[in-house]
Amino acid sequence: MTAPLIDPFARAITYLRVSVTDRCDFRCVYCMSENMTFLPKKELLTLEELDRMCSTFVGLGVEKLRITGGEPLVRRDIMTFFNGMTRHLDSGALKELTLTTNGSQLERFADQLYAAGVRRVNISLDTLDDQKFADITRWGRLPQVLRGVDAAQKAGLRVKINAVALKGFNEDELPTITAWCAERDMDLTWIEVMPMGDLGNEDRLGQYWSLKDVRARYAEHYTVTDLAERTGGPARYVRLEETGQKIGFITPLSHNFCESCNRVRLTCTGELYMCLGQEDMADLRAPLRAAPQDSAPLEEAIRAAINLKPKGHDFDYSRQRLDGQMPRHMSHTGG
Repeated sequence: MTAPLIDPFARAITYLRVSVTDRCDFRCVYCMSENMTFLPKKELLTLEELDRMCSTFVGLGVEKLRITGGEPLVRRDIMTFFNGMTRHLDSGALKELTLTTNGSQLERFADQLYAAGVRRVNISLDTLDDQKFADITRWGRLPQVLRGVDAAQKAGLRVKINAVALKGFNEDELPTITAWCAERDMDLTWIEVMPMGDLGNEDRLGQYWSLKDVRARYAEHYTVTDLAERTGGPARYVRLEETGQKIGFITPLSHNFCESCNRVRLTCTGELYMCLGQEDMADLRAPLRAAPQDSAPLEEAIRAAINLKPKGHDFDYSRQRLDGQMPRHMSHTGG
C-alpha cells in the first residue's frame, strides 16, 4: 500500500485540496446564492476525521495540502486541524500546508497559521473599491480584508492575490490592482469565471472576461515575458519587466490545463472529486467511518477513485452557451 498514487494517464497525484466547510461569511455572486442552504453539521467530516483522511493521503504520497471552504477559517476550532498537520511537515512527508481564504479572518489567525507551519496563503480579492466589494461579496467589507492582508504579511506569510476576471466589473481596475500588488510585493493571479452552480439571475456568459484579453491589456502597458515556471497548480505565469512582478493566469475556459493535473479535491463531507469540471466522485466518508481502526479500506477506496480520474474537463464558452456547466456550487468543492 506504499506505492504512489498514479492515475490512468500516468499523472502522479501529489496535491490534495480539502474543503473543511461549505460555510462562508461572504456570499460572492459567482460562488454562492445569497440564501444558501448549508449542510447539516452531522454530514461534515469531524476535525479528527479530516486529520485521518489527510494523513492517509500524505501516507500515499500527497506532498501538498491546500485547505479551502467555503471560508476555511470560519470552521470552529479549525486551528486544531492545522496544528495536527504540523507533524507531517516536521516529518518531511508533507512539503507544504497552505490555504485559500477570503481574508476576513486573517487578522485573527495569521500568527497561529504561521506557527502551525503555513508559509503561503492565497487571498481572494476581486476589487479594491469599497462599494464594488460590498456588491460582489454581498456580505463582505473591504477594510476587514485589507487588515487581514496586513496581518498575514506581518506574520511572515507570503500572500498571493487571486482575482476573478469579471467583464464590466473589474476590467477598469487591472492597473490599480496590479500596482497595489507590486507595491506590497504580492503575486497576482487572474482566474476566469467558471460555470459552477445555479446562481439564479447571474449571467455567467456576460461575466466572462477571457484572460487572453487580460494579457493583451497588460501588453499595452508593460513588457510581458512568458515564464516556464509551474507551481504544481493550473496557473501559467508571465513577468512584467517594468515592475518585476509575477502575474498568473488560470484559464480553464480559454486554455485547458488538464494535461499536467496532479490534484484531486476532497469535500467537507468526504466526497473525492477527481476533476473540478466533472461530476464523477467517490464517497470516502463511508470507508473512513466503517473501519475507524483500519486504514486499509480507506486506502483501497482512494486508489480506486484515482483510477477513475478523467483526462480532462469540458468547460467551454466558445459556442456562446454554458457547455460543461456544473450544477454544484464552487463552495461545495472548494475551488
